[in-house]
Amino acid sequence: MSKGVQQLDDYRWLLPQDYKPGMRVPGIIYADDILMQAIMKDLSLEQVANGAFLPGIVKASFAMPDIHQGYGLPVGGVVATDITDGVVSPGAVGYDINCGVRLLRTELTKEEVRPKLKELVLALFSEIPTGVGSRGRIRLSRQEMEAPLLKGAAWAVKQGYGEPADLACIESGGCLADADPDAVSHKALERGSSQLGTLGSGNHFLEVQAVAEIYDPHAAEVLGLFEGQVTVMIHTGSRGLGHQVCTDSLVEMERAVRKYGIELPDRQLACTPWKSPEATQYLGAMRAAANFAWNNRQCLAHWAKEVFLKVFGISPRTLGLSTVYDVAHNIVKVEEHEVEGRRLKLAVHRKGATRAFPPGHPELPAHYQAIGQPVLIPGDMGRASFVLVGTGAMEQTFGSTCHGAGRVMSRHAAIKAAKGRAIHRELEDQGIIVKASGQESLAEEMPEAYKDVTQVVTVVHRAGLSKMVARLRPMGVIKG
Repeated sequence: MSKGVQQLDDYRWLLPQDYKPGMRVPGIIYADDILMQAIMKDLSLEQVANGAFLPGIVKASFAMPDIHQGYGLPVGGVVATDITDGVVSPGAVGYDINCGVRLLRTELTKEEVRPKLKELVLALFSEIPTGVGSRGRIRLSRQEMEAPLLKGAAWAVKQGYGEPADLACIESGGCLADADPDAVSHKALERGSSQLGTLGSGNHFLEVQAVAEIYDPHAAEVLGLFEGQVTVMIHTGSRGLGHQVCTDSLVEMERAVRKYGIELPDRQLACTPWKSPEATQYLGAMRAAANFAWNNRQCLAHWAKEVFLKVFGISPRTLGLSTVYDVAHNIVKVEEHEVEGRRLKLAVHRKGATRAFPPGHPELPAHYQAIGQPVLIPGDMGRASFVLVGTGAMEQTFGSTCHGAGRVMSRHAAIKAAKGRAIHRELEDQGIIVKASGQESLAEEMPEAYKDVTQVVTVVHRAGLSKMVARLRPMGVIKG
């Protein structure tokens, strides 16, 4: 192992505070021996250490087992700063603000869906805009953009995209308060005006799945999941609008670093004091982008439902499609946590990490109080995804767990490795129908480009961050 890295137990590793001069707290990485070998092949550990330099950081700079090198903080990183004397850092949130996952349940079984699977996948690909720069059915003027940015997913429901009951099954009710559309630049609004209800590209997808295995029958029953059941998982975020918000803010943050005399080892972690005007501007725009993302997934879920109804010629009641839950990955939120015996208000930055609150937490909807917050972990399109619930993460990682499998190959390396292969045929041989806008996008996202999600999920399960409930096997996938 790397010099200075210490193994604490089977699933935790320590970067001591003297790993790099200037660290304010240690780094803690969740991984087993095999995953740690992969983690050490890029600059992830250095980025964990760099995150520990942020003013006001408390407890530790954390990394989940799906960690890989990103911009500023690694993807899979979690840092919390005290809002009284700490900072906010866009690089610790990420470009795709509120990239997240929504899981939909149905009353259909895989045996009922399999005969029409190819037709279903083609219809989903036809009806749901995918790919780089894709444009949706919804066109909004700059003035019309204000409502979805302020009201979150409730705006989409009011327009007829989904049901009011969906909102109770979305993290934060699908809306962050104190969003400020005026803080969103004209360019960001322009990029987002035609992208509401679009899937995008990269690792974003809509996947038809079957519940392959149940680990916790009680929690599965509360979530409405049963073996053999067909589910739908949607993974996307705030599209060009969120990306532009991050881009705009980084310019301001680099000025703020100089203005406030903040010393950092990496300019990509540029930040500003929580109570500064620059923070107010960024947070208002970031919250607006997060609300845009929840609207985006709300619209996509509604159109997926319409496709199912049309392809199978059944009633909404027979389909029984409803939202299990919707979680955010890339976001910063003010939360109360206990640190060294004190209750503190913290700015919890989760970059490629999922909130995993325990049973009884006041932010959970009433029907999930007994089991804890649903946690949705997408894998790659050839293996599996998982449903978990929050358990002991509050005491360990500010209520955070992993968010996916985590890349082990860059997109360029994946394209090179896939040369001469027909990824869609390889997947079809496994019974998985895939439709994408191009062969290159399939190559970038081929299963070998990712860690084994089962291994990642096993770490957070055994470390007590979240508990495995069900495994979902892909049947059909659409990608940009």
